[in-house]
Amino acid sequence: MLYLILYKVLGITLFKYITFRSIYSAVTALFIGFLLYPIFEKKLKDLQFKQTIKEYMPEGHKKKQVPTMGGLLIITSLSLSILLWNNLLNHFVWLVLFVVVTFGAVGFVDDYIKAKLKRPEGISERAKFLSQLFFATFVALYLYKSGFSTELYFPVFKNLHFDLGILFIPWAVFIIVGTSNAVNITDGLDGLAIGSVITTSLVFSVFSYVAGNVKLATYLQLPYVPGVGELTIVCAALIGASLSFLWFNSYPAEVFMGDVGSLSLGALLGTVAVLTKQEFILAIAGGIFVLETVSVILQRYYYKYTKKKYGEGRRIFRMAPLHHHFEKLGWEEPKITVRFWIISVILALISLSMLKIR
Repeated sequence: MLYLILYKVLGITLFKYITFRSIYSAVTALFIGFLLYPIFEKKLKDLQFKQTIKEYMPEGHKKKQVPTMGGLLIITSLSLSILLWNNLLNHFVWLVLFVVVTFGAVGFVDDYIKAKLKRPEGISERAKFLSQLFFATFVALYLYKSGFSTELYFPVFKNLHFDLGILFIPWAVFIIVGTSNAVNITDGLDGLAIGSVITTSLVFSVFSYVAGNVKLATYLQLPYVPGVGELTIVCAALIGASLSFLWFNSYPAEVFMGDVGSLSLGALLGTVAVLTKQEFILAIAGGIFVLETVSVILQRYYYKYTKKKYGEGRRIFRMAPLHHHFEKLGWEEPKITVRFWIISVILALISLSMLKIR
């Protein structure tokens, strides 16, 4: 909105620069988050939207009776900042907002059932997955029909890419839904998921800027995607919104983001990865999300396999996702979170190095 008014109408050239708007997008989201938190906290407490702790969770989690659905605060501060600082004529911006709102709605329903109706399992896995599948397919179909490039690019190998054609649709759906659920799985310790979201967002703010700049993209031999530079501002807003939330979500957490936050933020990151043609970079930068998800998959299928073969289910980890395994080993929650953050930072640096490795 400010871009259209101050640059397009009034001609103030400062507001045409993505770097300038990105900085203030992050700052705006940060301050909106701090400003609105007391209101959100009071409302969530009044409505008694408290996190439902399942019986099999580690002992320390059973003491956590704090408000959930804090993801609403992230979505609000993120969306308002995007609407203020982005070029609202850019269809990528509206596509990302669509993903945030729709996946957030799925998470909201799930959280509401858990917290208000006291049903710890929330909506069925099938219903949740089909809802995610529907909205992700809409995004993928829109991109395909609008003529968006269906080329799949690989990092490191500058000449390794090929056209997916119609297969772009299931590929994009897989990335968006997969990332959404991966962030959701990671959201199990105070500050863990949101910290990793911040580092991953930082990586994609850089890749979005490069991919949207024809000179930089050509020089670094990355795919150029016209208009995708605006997603730099989106990623910056996500960083600001996430930082304000982390202030209250850090150990000991005063609020949890809930599925409304984790599903929407994961879907946002997945969508940005698809739009910048950097899906494999997402797997590196978001390595924590990948690691957590793989631990759950391995645990589940190994348990089923050993139960079928030996008549008794066995486990690889003491508990999945992986962060709970370390809790069972006796690690303190803050230590696990900080060490996972450190790994996330290292993976972010490796991801950024891919800009030059060709």
